[in-house]
Amino acid sequence: MSGTPSTAPRNLIVSALTAFAAFGAFWGVWGASVPRVQQQAHVTDGRLGIALLFVAAGALPAMLVVGRALDRWGLRTAALLVMALGTAGVAMALTARNLLGLCIGLSLVGACSGAADVAMNAVAGRAEALSCRPVITRAHGVFSTLVVLAGLGTGLVSAASLPLAVPFVSVAALSLVAGATMLRTLPSGPWHPGGAGHTATDATPPVRPRLLPLLLVGALGALAFATENAHQSWSAVFARDELHAGPGLAAVAPAVFAGTVAVTRFSIGGLKAAHARTVLLAGALAATTGTVVVAAAPTLLVAALGLVVAGAGTAVLFPTLIGIVSRNVEESRRGRATSTVTGVAYLGYLLGPVYVGLWADADGLRAALGAVAALAAALLLLTQLLLRLTGFDASTYRGRGRYRRRPTVLPTALPSAVAPEPWLTSDKLASPRCQNGHGTSTGREPS
Repeated sequence: MSGTPSTAPRNLIVSALTAFAAFGAFWGVWGASVPRVQQQAHVTDGRLGIALLFVAAGALPAMLVVGRALDRWGLRTAALLVMALGTAGVAMALTARNLLGLCIGLSLVGACSGAADVAMNAVAGRAEALSCRPVITRAHGVFSTLVVLAGLGTGLVSAASLPLAVPFVSVAALSLVAGATMLRTLPSGPWHPGGAGHTATDATPPVRPRLLPLLLVGALGALAFATENAHQSWSAVFARDELHAGPGLAAVAPAVFAGTVAVTRFSIGGLKAAHARTVLLAGALAATTGTVVVAAAPTLLVAALGLVVAGAGTAVLFPTLIGIVSRNVEESRRGRATSTVTGVAYLGYLLGPVYVGLWADADGLRAALGAVAALAAALLLLTQLLLRLTGFDASTYRGRGRYRRRPTVLPTALPSAVAPEPWLTSDKLASPRCQNGHGTSTGREPS
């Protein structure tokens, strides 16, 4: 059948890791370049916060329509979107000479980023389904690692006083190479799985999850994402303006945060679901404490220590929340449940930097980070209550093996239009083909 190469799992894994590497490199360059972009565009903190809204304005519509494109034209769409993101970054760097140019450039970046985000997660999800390996977890680890490396590289470029466009041109070249690699390794055309995909062990129709519990979990995710992206987007500006660090040292701040997130996410992959509630509370407490330390930091070293604590805390939050939802919905409803939770949570990811910008314009960056600490504290206080209201059992774990779960009625096709978001790394999100508890396939490959 068209669209199914002979070594589909391996090719899909390579494509997923390649896409996440390019995606991480782009956002590493962006995080470290925010102070220079702000300076070039001649905008205040408040206007920068408003400009960041245009990332959301571009991303959300793109995320809604890209699923249809994946269904119609196949996974190679992801390769084109990765290429487009790199190109959009160069366009933004060249045109951000004033507020209008910055807003237009960020709209384009947001559209390409949102679409690429969904598409590359669809590739990673398909790879995990076929290979029965934790591809999503590793892909997000690759993303965070490249954020660190690209951020540090951008710091060196800034310290050398090279033009702002230089790191964006470099990451665009990487995106073009990544896209070309994906075009060679991804299957062409839409994929049509063979077989009915149903088990004979459970004929009970799936129960559709209620909307309210999913919205409540999504609200917790929004608080987690707002805290996380506030640090990632503003830590370099804070280091420059409040701690008087030079351009090179200021770029270290987001790299320290992203590096901690990467290490933490690789480290928690083996944690059992029985610890989910404890992980959430500990993560929220660490995020609150670390943010308070950063807000009060007298030196860059103290701020870096605070970023380490805050990064470790925020890193565990959304993956744990999405894991709770995954364990409490039927297989045939998993995609829609995940879509609802991640959609609500993504609003927090987009609005977090804006929230900081508005606070900073009104009362300074230190006060703004205090307001971010308040978001993390709200998450700490609301976690127990909202999880109880959902009726979800945060500790439920069906089976012992890494990919083992109880038999259920499976969908006739893997949903390619709905993909997990960049921070979904739960190792309990199992594939219908991975039911024997040993990471081996129990269903036949598509033909």
